[in-house]
Amino acid sequence: MAEEVKNLETTAPVAGGNHKERVGEVLSNKMAKTIVVRVRRRFPHPRFKKVVTGYKKFYAHDEKGEAKVGDTVRIQETRPLSKLKRWRLLEVVERGGAAGAA
Repeated sequence: MAEEVKNLETTAPVAGGNHKERVGEVLSNKMAKTIVVRVRRRFPHPRFKKVVTGYKKFYAHDEKGEAKVGDTVRIQETRPLSKLKRWRLLEVVERGGAAGAA
């Protein structure tokens, strides 16, 4: 009986998991299986209360190489894959315009 409870406890956390998700624009896809995604964040300035825009770059794993420059993509946090890569591509939300075609 105790073994059954132990097995349930070990399998339960594996099924779930809260991973952060972000939506951003692909800046580069020149590396092998890696894309650089710029995520935009808008927030009020702590002192002056004006809404400012901040940007941050994330390196994401793109196994199939489906994301192109200019695409809007959704990425999800994952285990460390390399020195800088901690995100993976979930889906291409919207294809980019002329930037990807050139």
